[in-house]
Amino acid sequence: VSIGNICRSPIAEAVFRKLVTDEKVENKWMTDSAAVSDWNVGRSPDARALSCLRNHGIETAHKARQVTKDDFQTFDYILCMDESNLRDLKRKSNQVKDCKAKIELLGTYDPQKQLIIEDPYYGNEKDFETVYEQCVRCCKAFLEKSH
Repeated sequence: VSIGNICRSPIAEAVFRKLVTDEKVENKWMTDSAAVSDWNVGRSPDARALSCLRNHGIETAHKARQVTKDDFQTFDYILCMDESNLRDLKRKSNQVKDCKAKIELLGTYDPQKQLIIEDPYYGNEKDFETVYEQCVRCCKAFLEKSH
C-alpha cells in the first residue's frame, strides 16, 4: 500500500505476482495493491512505473483503488512503503472490528536493510529503478519467510 497507488505499490504488486507465478504458487496468494488516499482512484500506474516494469518483462493492468475495511479483514498481510502509510493504515485498522491483516513495512524484509521505499513520483527513471530493485529484494525475502 502506498499513498496514491500509482508508483510504488503497483510495482510491488506486479513484482510479487510475477514471483509467485514463476514459483508456481500463485494459487496460494491473492495479490493486490491499494492507496491510503483516494486521489488517483481508477487511474493506471504512472507511465514511468509501467515502463520500468516493462523493461523487466512485467506487465500490469492494475487500476488505482483505495484501501477498504474488507482489505483489513481479508488479507493476511498489508505491506506498505513508508512510515506515514504505516501510521495511516494502523489508524484505519483500529476502526475495523476483526482486523486480520498484519500491517508492516515491506522494507522490513529487505536483506539490505533499506526500511523505507521512497516515493519516486518527483524523481526520475533511476528512482523508479531503485523502487523496483527494493521491491524485488523485499518480495523475495517475504515470500521465503511466509512459505
